[in-house]
Amino acid sequence: MSTQIVVPALGESVTEATVAKWFKAVGDAIKQDEPLVELETDKVTVEVNAPASGTLAEIVVNEGDTVEVGALLGAIAAGGAAATSTTAAAPAGTKPVEPAKPAQQPAAAASSAPGSAPAMPSAKKIAADAGVDTAQIAGTGKDGRVTKGDVLSHMEKPAAAPAPAAKAPAAPRAAGEREERVRMTRLRKRIAERLKEAQNTAAMLTTFNEVDMTAIMELRNQHKDAFEKKHGVKLGFMSFFVKASITALKEWPAVNAEIDGDDIVYKNHYDIGVAVGTPQGLVVPVLRDADEMSFATVEKTIGAFGKKARDGKLTMEEMMGGTFTISNGGVYGSLMSTPILNPPQSAILGMHKTMMRPMVMPDGSIQARPMMYLALSYDHRIIDGREAVSFLVRVKECLEDPQRILLDM
Repeated sequence: MSTQIVVPALGESVTEATVAKWFKAVGDAIKQDEPLVELETDKVTVEVNAPASGTLAEIVVNEGDTVEVGALLGAIAAGGAAATSTTAAAPAGTKPVEPAKPAQQPAAAASSAPGSAPAMPSAKKIAADAGVDTAQIAGTGKDGRVTKGDVLSHMEKPAAAPAPAAKAPAAPRAAGEREERVRMTRLRKRIAERLKEAQNTAAMLTTFNEVDMTAIMELRNQHKDAFEKKHGVKLGFMSFFVKASITALKEWPAVNAEIDGDDIVYKNHYDIGVAVGTPQGLVVPVLRDADEMSFATVEKTIGAFGKKARDGKLTMEEMMGGTFTISNGGVYGSLMSTPILNPPQSAILGMHKTMMRPMVMPDGSIQARPMMYLALSYDHRIIDGREAVSFLVRVKECLEDPQRILLDM
């Protein structure tokens, strides 16, 4: 008797996914709830666990195939009996899928041993950003070089799930010394679609200001040790920006609103999206009811989101329903940028790198101060220039005098 492996529900409005990776091969022993296959949607990556223990008897769909919710992925045979053939099963009336030929997918023996060949520049860059040692990755490029596709495949592989013994890392669609071609992930394609949608739909405009970070930096230095000792998390800048933004959103509600047809929907809740960069693309998990969170809760939640994002464990629910977004390009060294809206939201706040710059003080003296440029991109269809500028000024006031946040001033 066999147990079917099917595509689970993938979340609201998501009806299909791409088979990203099989963690097991036909004939492998399976334990119940062990990860079997990874599915990639346009929002999150989902692992499908084994519904029962036994042996992986067949694989119906191959890596790269598109599947719908409820579709059959494979089957598990009870006990230790494995299927006699490793050929993936095909729908009735069609020709069975043949195993990949060497021309399409190099055999394991064709890949170079880890550390035996240099990595290509694009692979080095993405590996350095993610803290991955390319010497531990077997290359599939020309002369055994490690390619960008090899690094992405290595990073997406869960540490707890053993790789199939008979499979080599997936090679990019084409590779060479001068260029390589890697298929866009569903997440990257969805990001591209949403960013272009925002530019095509919204009357997007950006206003800038700058904030003196002296007060926040002094406050952090004064209380960071006691804060971490009590709450078990470091006091960062993001909690100040979240709280300052909420203060300003309460005063300028249009910045927290959205357009729905001919209506403007004003939100009386403050669900703040925090943009998190991952090797696979930008994701925006949401702090629900952030106005009710303490500084410590904000920092803990953002830290947890960052780890889940890097591990590909964010759920659909954690990235839906935000009313306003904050993006911190400063962590990558950005001095100034114009962030793009996250539809259907009407505004996004961009943080940037803090740099010491000479500033003329009220008494006429010139002092070196830690300054940061702020950028607010907004939809001019719903937010007027006066509201956008006033919102950003209010954020600046709260950051330069953090006591305003605590005293609700």
